[in-house]
Amino acid sequence: MHASRRSFVASLSGAAVLLPSFHERSIQRLRDSLAVAGRRSAIDLADDEAYWSTIQRAFDADRTMVNLNNGGVSPSPSHVLEAMIRDLRFSNELPVEHMWRVLEPRLESVRRDVAREFGCDPEEMAITRNASEALENMIFGLDLERGDEVIVSNQNYPRMLTSWDQRVRRDGIVVKSISFPLPPKSRQEVVDRFAEAITPRTRIIEVTHITNLSGQILPVRELVDLARPRGIEVFVDGAHAFAHFPFTRDELGCDFYGTSLHKWLLAPIGTGFLYVRRDKIRKLWPQMAAPAEMTDNIRKYEEIGTHPAANHNAISAALAFHRAIGAERKVTRLRYLRDRWARRLLNEGNGRVKVLTPLDSPDGAGIGLVSFEGLAPNDIVSWLLSQHRIVTTPINHPEFSGIRVTPNVYTTIDEVDLFAEKMLLALKNGMKA
Repeated sequence: MHASRRSFVASLSGAAVLLPSFHERSIQRLRDSLAVAGRRSAIDLADDEAYWSTIQRAFDADRTMVNLNNGGVSPSPSHVLEAMIRDLRFSNELPVEHMWRVLEPRLESVRRDVAREFGCDPEEMAITRNASEALENMIFGLDLERGDEVIVSNQNYPRMLTSWDQRVRRDGIVVKSISFPLPPKSRQEVVDRFAEAITPRTRIIEVTHITNLSGQILPVRELVDLARPRGIEVFVDGAHAFAHFPFTRDELGCDFYGTSLHKWLLAPIGTGFLYVRRDKIRKLWPQMAAPAEMTDNIRKYEEIGTHPAANHNAISAALAFHRAIGAERKVTRLRYLRDRWARRLLNEGNGRVKVLTPLDSPDGAGIGLVSFEGLAPNDIVSWLLSQHRIVTTPINHPEFSGIRVTPNVYTTIDEVDLFAEKMLLALKNGMKA
């Protein structure tokens, strides 16, 4: 793995025509990181600040703020942003030629690269603007009859629940919502909750691959295996999963998958993908009309009218950056950063701290949800931002609450340590100015 990654980065220096976004400074940073890494394992590198500092320098992050809300949207590495800006400028010179005839055809290379990473045929991969667009193609695209049932979780993303509610109001379908505890006792407990809701009228299960609320990774493969023999389709909302932790299409066994790429892949804002297994494309209508001859063509989901080519073309630069780090190294670092703040708060919080994300399990990764006895989530988030310039996210769910903490690869240990120190101070003295 080490040798192949090193060869990949070395090849970039001779690929100026194919990958012009990799200017020499970016290539040198990747070379520096590989020199520091050597042949050490992901575990050995997780706390090596010499290695991760080379990655951190690839970002023009605002270090006057501590950004622990990378789950919403993450900044891109500087060279990825520059690639997009370069193409925007080029497009603007003569859009009908430069954007439509020069840049837009390069989407096929992006399609190929993302499909290879996900493990599917490029003819099953549509490039979208975000996970919501991908999921709404699923939610509104499948024919359902009045009384047909859909099973969701009450921890699904709110926009998706709103989309299903519109189908309820418009088409008379039935949406059944299940609940599961945080963290669940086992993966099987989650599967059982879904299984208990299945009836002869069940047509679809929508499941989040990793929840945006707590970072709980859900048993997608087990749910697919439950549903497929019963003729039930499984829609997977992978908004926070792709490039966050390693997996492939075949490991999930899914037929439908949607994600955003401006979160953990670090691609420009307004990028995502929709995967539809080839034999399912025909029956899933696109959200915006496409001609009949595109019925079996994955590109029918990209028929959205005029849109910039620059954003989606820069995906390939972000994907190359991700591959140079390595998926296993990346998730191991994210778990290390999560554990660094979480275990300190648990150890020093005098029993007033509860982490709702599994720490000693493959069912958690970089996202962490933590609650503090006697401190309201919205108040904590406001205090951290106004007094200490630390950005987090309040989570207020009918069944649990807390603040969501999401560092990324550019986050330093000093930043997560500062967060832990301030929260221990709040527990001891209250949230004072």
